[in-house]
Amino acid sequence: MLLAIENLTVKYGADVALSITEPIVIEEGDRVGVIGSNGAGKSTLAKSILGLVPYEGSIRTRLKAGQMAVHMQFNDYTDTMATKYIMEAVLGTKISRNKKLQDLITYFEFEDCLRKKYTKLSGGQKQRFTIIMVLMQEAALTLYDEVTSGLDFETRQKLVEKLADWYRGKEESLLIVSHYYEELEQLADKLLILDQGHVIDFGKKDDLFRKYCGRAIIVIENSEKNVKLFAKYEKLASPAHLLALSCESWEKEQELTNLLLKNDVNYKRSNNDIEMIYINAKNNHQK
Repeated sequence: MLLAIENLTVKYGADVALSITEPIVIEEGDRVGVIGSNGAGKSTLAKSILGLVPYEGSIRTRLKAGQMAVHMQFNDYTDTMATKYIMEAVLGTKISRNKKLQDLITYFEFEDCLRKKYTKLSGGQKQRFTIIMVLMQEAALTLYDEVTSGLDFETRQKLVEKLADWYRGKEESLLIVSHYYEELEQLADKLLILDQGHVIDFGKKDDLFRKYCGRAIIVIENSEKNVKLFAKYEKLASPAHLLALSCESWEKEQELTNLLLKNDVNYKRSNNDIEMIYINAKNNHQK
């Protein structure tokens, strides 16, 4: 057991910002994605683990403070010196003498930014700077709070691909707070689903998909033609512009696929869609 949370309550004044009643246990090597709408308690959870907000209940860990690293949503550094010197001062090492730091700078394509002042960096460059600082800690548990917040789609996609590739095959545990489903699809193997400060569910992605969506799903456009064509089939909760059909068996999937092909309907098939897990878990919780 790396980290265990039990009977946790965080209040801001009279309002309960986060309530966790069932134990949440993070094991060594777990990559946990924390997902929920704005105000669900995602960042409050990260701050509780780090001891940045008062709470009632229990957060137990065998890790010492130096064995946890954090990437917060907002970071700021002095604008009076180049990022190279900030990096060296904070990390207590010279880039020219540290092979790991050199490798990270190269891996995240940060060489051309070293002589820029922090305030002159773009949003993506600032995130890469902070990620390099975090990864240098070689922490057993790293918390990422909205690591790509404010970045455009292409920059966000490239950064997440870099992170996913970096951690592939490594033993570090991650807690990733994000509202981007595609990030969690690449970085997380477990999900903690929050809604209005309460835990909806916690578990492996594959298990949660089967629980809320079935063996697989087929997603099609929510058009008048498709509504009529699939009127007799039960629908999962989905975004308003889409229809989602659950394939609980291979035979059901074949039946739906044949009907789709016969009527020339474009479709997407998935067995791990995090957005659909979240929507249907939340829908089930609210019933």
